[in-house]
Amino acid sequence: VQLVESGGGLVQPGGSLRLSCTTSDLTLDYYAIGWFRQAPGKDREGVSCIGSGEGSTYYSESVKGRFTISRDNAKNTVHLQMSILKPEDTAVYYCAAGPNLDSDLKGYHYWGQGTQVTVSS
Repeated sequence: VQLVESGGGLVQPGGSLRLSCTTSDLTLDYYAIGWFRQAPGKDREGVSCIGSGEGSTYYSESVKGRFTISRDNAKNTVHLQMSILKPEDTAVYYCAAGPNLDSDLKGYHYWGQGTQVTVSS
């Protein structure tokens, strides 16, 4: 199973990006989907996740109010809309699929290869 992230890039502070996560191997609506990020020299951390079906959501304190996670079931895709980006948001962003809403990466079984987000002027 392979998840595929897209939408990363270089953006100025205060700007926005929308990340997407999709796969042809799973029906994502049946899974909780998490977004995680890893900056150079740091551990991978949970950013946001959305539960299966009903769509309960979680956001880390560092992104709450700036990031929004959502599903597009017609396209079997989960988006992470990122706004008011800061240099400290710079990282490789990964999506992952698992059975339950969980902010811990250990709760996820299937992962993508990541997309780079760089916030810099």
